[in-house]
Amino acid sequence: MNESWLVLETSGRTARVGLARGDSLVGSAELDSSRRHARDMISTVDALLKAESLGPGDLTGVMVSRGPGSYTGLRVGLMTAKALAYATGCELRAVDTFAAIAHQSPAEATHVWVIADALQGLVYAQRFVRQHDGWLPTNHLQILTAVAFVVGVAADDVVTGPGVGVYDAQIPTTNARAPETDREPRVESVFAVGRKLAPLTKEELFALEPLYLRGSSAEEKAKEPRG
Repeated sequence: MNESWLVLETSGRTARVGLARGDSLVGSAELDSSRRHARDMISTVDALLKAESLGPGDLTGVMVSRGPGSYTGLRVGLMTAKALAYATGCELRAVDTFAAIAHQSPAEATHVWVIADALQGLVYAQRFVRQHDGWLPTNHLQILTAVAFVVGVAADDVVTGPGVGVYDAQIPTTNARAPETDREPRVESVFAVGRKLAPLTKEELFALEPLYLRGSSAEEKAKEPRG
């Protein structure tokens, strides 16, 4: 029997859910961008499983994108993944969202920067290099000012990720951009990267949180001095 994997990608404005059997995706769906509640995620997952005559207990595991990205979306995705893994005993694999985006880079690219908007003129940024077995990060995920990010971009670096649309004017015109259709992570990419990862231990499952590097917008606002 082929392995069956549920794939959750909720880092962007539109949450995506996929179901893979064996080596390929057999079903996928997008959630309404205005409705990213846990109840909508569960009903979408249920429909995908039923289309393949599967139940939650038939899953080999869940692969979930862990960010960075929408704080609310990531929490819904991670909460769903953790609940399913805990309830069924299946594997859970947490995929860095930027690794999935790097996987979608143009065939001719050898080095890419993946960026996303961190608000207030700040950029989530991470650089990847192509290896024979995939893309590897050359640094840790960072939050940089847009100016500091641009200084670190080499002439042959391709720039990709959802932040390109926000900071395009500040990126040197000599640097190639990935096609707009490849800047948001797809469930196929989360699945491809997740297949190479080890499953989380039970302790890691319980500790799993969004890869955000800072608190939510509400937490950030609460820390601001009050006049």
